[in-house]
Amino acid sequence: MLNQINDNKTKLTVGEVTTANGTRRQQLLRESVQRAAKNYFAQLENEVPTEVYELFLGEIEAPLLSITMEICRGNQTKAACMLGINRGTLRKKLKKYSKN
Repeated sequence: MLNQINDNKTKLTVGEVTTANGTRRQQLLRESVQRAAKNYFAQLENEVPTEVYELFLGEIEAPLLSITMEICRGNQTKAACMLGINRGTLRKKLKKYSKN
């Protein structure tokens, strides 16, 4: 869900949440990612993880590529433009996530 704010930036939201005092507000994607990261590290206990960046990036990037390709009906040029990346970069990422 996209919400426009006054300064022409777009905030990515994942839905509504109810706060402790009972009010409802939009939950930002970044808040969900932050909560997921805290949960992930809490579950590790004393383990030292590796490649955490790639883990989280893949969880966000793969579905973003998939839905963008769906919206663009498979047109890689249009999808790359929409994403703001080079078409060659898009092709590499699609191959990485096996989303041809």
